[in-house]
Amino acid sequence: MAVMCVIVTALYSCKSPSTVAFYTFETECVTDVMDGSVVLKAWGQGSSRSDAVEQAKRQAVRDIIFKGVQKGSCTYKPLLFEVNAEEKYQDYFNRFFSRDGAYADFVKMDATKMGSGEKNVSKTRDSYALIVRVLRADLEKKLIDDNILRK
Repeated sequence: MAVMCVIVTALYSCKSPSTVAFYTFETECVTDVMDGSVVLKAWGQGSSRSDAVEQAKRQAVRDIIFKGVQKGSCTYKPLLFEVNAEEKYQDYFNRFFSRDGAYADFVKMDATKMGSGEKNVSKTRDSYALIVRVLRADLEKKLIDDNILRK
């Protein structure tokens, strides 16, 4: 019996290890338009292309507000530096990022050409890259007007 265990262990140890790939997609700056807006490449994931596209739009705006953009041809600091701002203003941001929320007013698709999105397929969901223009200056003004951002 001990010999059998050694043989089985030896066989399994010769097998190449299986790898599991996890992808993280970071929003990156494509170009600064110099009119208060920025063109970004943002990723979204979903069970359908339309779900992934909407998530990519939300992610682009969310990164401009909370995280900033450090990757790509230009960099931006986040609009909100306040620690835990998303939790502090949770009701506001839940409405803002809801299905028919105001976030969509600050994302323009004019930077996107048909068929320009990248697709990354996994077993559980599809990921799409979307090139969008985010109206950063208008977004900043909205946050100031709504007393979320203090200047």
